[in-house]
Amino acid sequence: MLDTSARLLRLLSLLQTRRDWAGADLARRLGVAPRTLRRDVGRLRELGYPVHSTPGAAGGYRLGAGAELPPLLLDDEEAVAVALGLRTAANGTVTGIEETSLRALAKLEQVLPARLRTRVGTLQAHTVRINRAGPTVDADVLTHVTAACRDREQLRFDYTTYDGETAQRRAEPHSLVSVGHRWYLVAWDVDRRDWRTFRADRIRLRTPNGPRFAPREPPAPDVAAWLHDRLAHGMWPIEGRFLLHAPAERMAGRTQGVVEPAGPDRCVLTLRGDDPHLMAVVVAFLDVDFEVIEPVELKDHLQALGRRLLSSRI
Repeated sequence: MLDTSARLLRLLSLLQTRRDWAGADLARRLGVAPRTLRRDVGRLRELGYPVHSTPGAAGGYRLGAGAELPPLLLDDEEAVAVALGLRTAANGTVTGIEETSLRALAKLEQVLPARLRTRVGTLQAHTVRINRAGPTVDADVLTHVTAACRDREQLRFDYTTYDGETAQRRAEPHSLVSVGHRWYLVAWDVDRRDWRTFRADRIRLRTPNGPRFAPREPPAPDVAAWLHDRLAHGMWPIEGRFLLHAPAERMAGRTQGVVEPAGPDRCVLTLRGDDPHLMAVVVAFLDVDFEVIEPVELKDHLQALGRRLLSSRI
């Protein structure tokens, strides 16, 4: 059996991994009797951790929010992930957290063991991030939505579509997925009776949340792959493929398309959209030589674009 100090740390770590714990489950994981568990919970409360008892036949415990933030327990991999996430957030696409992320990162790196500081520094030194202009999402929206996913609470929000129309929606949230520089909510649309995706930067939350719901089977075992397929094929009917006379590492990140190597100094760019003329403009302004692979109709749009540019007065 663990000694008291080690057991308290283990108990605190378990309480941080799940919203609700049955008392019997916690006691079993710690290898102690229910009476010992109750004493340990009391010790955590004396140290300032807001451990709440949950009602019910089985009874249980929940780590709640207190007046002050208690210390968090992170293993090595979690600490590295948090440090990298904070560095990314300092110049990321979430509104208003850049300065806060830098302050939190300074505190974390101060207490990181040397071996972990080296890992974080190495990863950061050899990672290149290309900042993109465009809408950002409010951090409060992300935290509110993820909490609703965790607690299985229905969300009520106003959603602005691509066409600029706004309507009230009710949805049972499943997960948030980061795709490039966008955040998408995957959720069951209560009124439309189907799975839908919502761009997080177009969500304006209404409070309070709706009722709790029973979890549904997700639209696919891999929700991220399902979302990628939906964005690529369901929303954008035209697929254009181009052979770019430039290495893949040079072109990666310069467009929202998929870049695949096709040799040491060539790559294939796949774009999806609903406007072939706009697709031609995007490729033309990459400032590299290219060839149209498919569809051949894109050549007509590129030739028309070229004629218009040549005839324009500059």
